[in-house]
Amino acid sequence: MEENTEQQQPIGEQVKCPKCGATDISLNQNNGKLRCNFCRHEFDPIASDKIVEDASSLEGENVSSGAADIDDSQSAQITIKCKSCGAEVVVDTANSTSARCHWCRNHLSINDVIPNGAVPDMILPFKLKKEEAQRRINKFVTDRTFFAHPKFKKEFSTENIMGVYFPYMIVDANEHVQLEGEGEIELRSYWVGDKNNRQHYYDAQVYNVYREYDLAIKGLTVESSKQRLDNRSSSQTNNVINSIMPFDTENCVKYDSNYLRGFTSEKRDMNVSELKPLVTKQLEDISRFAAIPSLSHYNRGVSWKNENYENNGINWNAAYLPVWLYSYMDTSKRLHYVAVNARTSETMGSVPINKSKLFLFSTLLEILAFVVMIFIIPFCDSDDNFLPYLLLLAGPIYYWAIYSRYRNKGARHYHEKETNTTMTNEQRSDEKDKVRYRLTSSKIKDENYKSVKGSTV
Repeated sequence: MEENTEQQQPIGEQVKCPKCGATDISLNQNNGKLRCNFCRHEFDPIASDKIVEDASSLEGENVSSGAADIDDSQSAQITIKCKSCGAEVVVDTANSTSARCHWCRNHLSINDVIPNGAVPDMILPFKLKKEEAQRRINKFVTDRTFFAHPKFKKEFSTENIMGVYFPYMIVDANEHVQLEGEGEIELRSYWVGDKNNRQHYYDAQVYNVYREYDLAIKGLTVESSKQRLDNRSSSQTNNVINSIMPFDTENCVKYDSNYLRGFTSEKRDMNVSELKPLVTKQLEDISRFAAIPSLSHYNRGVSWKNENYENNGINWNAAYLPVWLYSYMDTSKRLHYVAVNARTSETMGSVPINKSKLFLFSTLLEILAFVVMIFIIPFCDSDDNFLPYLLLLAGPIYYWAIYSRYRNKGARHYHEKETNTTMTNEQRSDEKDKVRYRLTSSKIKDENYKSVKGSTV
């Protein structure tokens, strides 16, 4: 009987211990349960009633209360009446979405006090402990210490990591997709001409390709902070935070400020209307990629000539998602991050580079490559006399490879592949058409069936 009582906490009320009634509640990361700090009783959190189970049934646009437009005209200074002792507490919501009564230490619920998108609909509690996050961050940095900036190596310490709840928008959509274009299958490849003037050609069978299907898209997740969404920022390595997605958002629970205890959080500052252009492109990317498994036999690729994406229903929920974060500002005022997904343990980061040291090693490698090139040129066949000169790329390639490994500027969340989808009502058509001869490219002209338009990197 007690278990049933615990699961039926009134949705609009603040969380209380079902055993003693105390409101001093915290999260037990060992098992994901809430724990009463008075009697130590543990109980299951309230599941979020905002999670969409079947995206294929969505119709129209639904924006939840937590995802509603933020009202900037509303005062950030609000007064909350404590339900436990009756005291009136002033809270600055510009800096926090949680508060505590200074008289009875009761955690105050401000979900009903601040409408208009200031408080999220749901939250995904921290699962990964700080010690494990420290270990992962330390390993990530240790693997990149040789070319790391000496000041960074001296100052680096995992004691400085913080648990942060970042604001995200979780989008579910019901899409109808129609794609029409051409696909090519290689028939043969051959060389024409003599040794001094040869050209590589391809012959390909052309098909008229048609795909139509319904696609239920669940849990597309996008940052709802302008600063974090600006992944092209020259002063911050924001793409690192984007790259540790996806989160297991299906396990979100109803938002409660008790989950924020011991962690920091950022407030959402972007409305649905501002995020819609990016989300629309990402939904189209996901819809386009859903057809790829049925196109594998087109080894020269597919060029879609007509793409039609019809949105039959879309759902917007605001959420707090957990990240362990280490940040460091280098000598050029660039802010580097090493981030750990506090649910899946996915880790990504940017480490400041000692560019002088990297340039020196790349130069030494280039000199070595030049010496080797001079040595082997006399032994090369006249037809392949250009090959030794490729060694001169060794230095630049080495510099680029190390720089990429340390900075990870191209790291991102592959929303087009990693978002949960279910395809139904699929219709296919592959009609053989003409044959194209003496093509000079190994790929179909205007190949776009794997193109990504909604990338934030």
